[in-house]
Amino acid sequence: MTSRNGRRYRASRYRTPGGRARSSHVLGDRVPAGTAVALRALGLGDLLTGLPALRGLRRARPDAQILLATPRWLEPVALLSGAVDGVVDTPQLGPVAVHRPALAVNLHGRGPASTMVLRATAPDDLWAFDLPGGVSWDRDERRAGNKHHAPEEHQTAPEKHEVAEEHEVARWCRLLEAHGVECDPDDLTLARPDVPPVVTGATIVHPGGAKPVRRWPARRWAQVARTLAAAGHRVVVTGSPAETDLAAAVARDAGLPPSAVLAGATDLPALCALVASGSLLLAADTGIGHLATAYGTPSVLLFGPVSPAQWGPPPGRGQHVALWSGRRGDPAAATTDPGLASITPQDVLRAVATLPSGL
Repeated sequence: MTSRNGRRYRASRYRTPGGRARSSHVLGDRVPAGTAVALRALGLGDLLTGLPALRGLRRARPDAQILLATPRWLEPVALLSGAVDGVVDTPQLGPVAVHRPALAVNLHGRGPASTMVLRATAPDDLWAFDLPGGVSWDRDERRAGNKHHAPEEHQTAPEKHEVAEEHEVARWCRLLEAHGVECDPDDLTLARPDVPPVVTGATIVHPGGAKPVRRWPARRWAQVARTLAAAGHRVVVTGSPAETDLAAAVARDAGLPPSAVLAGATDLPALCALVASGSLLLAADTGIGHLATAYGTPSVLLFGPVSPAQWGPPPGRGQHVALWSGRRGDPAAATTDPGLASITPQDVLRAVATLPSGL
């Protein structure tokens, strides 16, 4: 930690492509005039779906310092986005260590808790959902259904009397557009990190997930991995350090060598490089799936309990296939979602066969 003009300041060692170091910040007094701070202190997928809104803010305020309040481990991706100048290390609901910014933007949730966290920074202006006289979190539209995402045998008709599902990307673009900021919801690409991939051209199997409800059974991942390896795919298994045992079990049951297990061995820039250079990603509804979207890497993603209409790849990108049973479940459940569990290894392999990498 160093001192700069009396402020507490932490310099980042991470460099963006081209070598220019950007900084992460912990600021104890007022930030420079014109500074905007955006709160999105969640996970990797949350950050990546917020990129179009953040880039809209950057285009609208090209000369402003824009800080992202998010956990420090996400700093490499935040800086690769080109949308922000620095990261303020922030837990899920603050506090945000910034004082009196010109603008605070709540890209975290509908509030009120997240909005109160930003009010505590004493901003000159605050953008958030559900403020008096402002834009509402809810949309008054009807759901059109999402059949094209489901394997044929899992398709179901839209339920009646349901409010339309809004994609996470579109929601945050809508907030900024309500304040006169133009956003491009397709602006999801990410620069490659300035690190070499551990493996190039790999088929990446990612069996984990942040919550048990979104974890497909390990034995099914192993069956898929075994079939793909037999077909000539170079299969690797990824995961967080906490998922090392899971990844090792999948690899072992698939007949893969121990060297195929990359869980716990790749930091975030290395994971970005791996996905960017990969030939195929297979995962459930978790952050790495959004990296495949960001890098255009073909993917097959398994959804449940939440619909891909809310969190899946954008429509019109044929290299991404989202499998969904058509049934919603409880996102807080302690066991695998029944709809997710209804997806079979054969469903996944059929989806792979439709992609350029094929079987």
